[in-house]
Amino acid sequence: MREQDWLIQRFEQRRGRLKAVARRMLGSASEADDALQEVWLRLSRSDASSIEHLDAWLTTVAGRVCLDMLRSRERRREELFGVHPPEPIVTDAAGLDPQDDVLLADSVGLALLVVLDTLTPSERLAFVLHDMFAVPFDDIATVLDSSPSAARQLASRARRRVRGRTQVPDADLTRQQEVVDAFFAAAREGDFDRLVALLDPKVVAHDLARIRILRGAQAVARAALAGARTGHEVRPALVNGTPGAVVFDDERPVLMMVFAVVGDRIAQIEGIRDPDRLRRIDLADVATQPPLAALGAESGPETAPVPPECRAAPRTP
Repeated sequence: MREQDWLIQRFEQRRGRLKAVARRMLGSASEADDALQEVWLRLSRSDASSIEHLDAWLTTVAGRVCLDMLRSRERRREELFGVHPPEPIVTDAAGLDPQDDVLLADSVGLALLVVLDTLTPSERLAFVLHDMFAVPFDDIATVLDSSPSAARQLASRARRRVRGRTQVPDADLTRQQEVVDAFFAAAREGDFDRLVALLDPKVVAHDLARIRILRGAQAVARAALAGARTGHEVRPALVNGTPGAVVFDDERPVLMMVFAVVGDRIAQIEGIRDPDRLRRIDLADVATQPPLAALGAESGPETAPVPPECRAAPRTP
């Protein structure tokens, strides 16, 4: 086997992990692809025989490339206000290809991507590489041109900022989807108590621009009932590997929702309403899915059940 073919094979074997690193660093699938292209170019120009530990070398180079891209992004948006919105990866909730499993397992929710984007480039790199990919601080220090202790401090500072600002969803994706399906079924049926039972008492719902924020199960349940009365179609989707849905008005997407299900209850809802952003997201697969109305009251046994521990207590007269 020629050296070039051997390098291609080794690189492709590690592509999934490298893309996960770049995706979490940059919050953009397209930018992650650009970063991987640059990593490959640097590898192809290197003397492969001098690389002792290829995995560590590739991760370090990917980190350095992403750090440069983040710093460039910071310079470009110095005069802009607010957070750089992450780019969602949206897939048909029912038609995942088995080869997507690795991508979904390495995906990260929109809420966490938003929090990561509030970190400095150096903080983000230290946190992502160490806390998410177990890269030693000695290697991170090499990327940052700093000492291991300085890299450790950056990760610690980032960890404090991330902690408590987002929810970690349950591991069972099927169960998460059942809870989300039950939420929409209860909204269509106008069942306020059932909606409240499916929501964490401290649930937070907002769009990524933070224009409107709802807090508490009753406030979110009332908003869900109001949304159901519009008669818009709701189609299921996976957004960054977590349950979500896209709301369509006459085949035009008007809202994307992403759910964090924790302990069999919905703890966080992220929304995207911006028409320009929705137009840029590839929703072709989602648009062909049957609407979630098929899971409503008229579908009988197909309605997702609410577990006993999530049922609301009857109201007292």
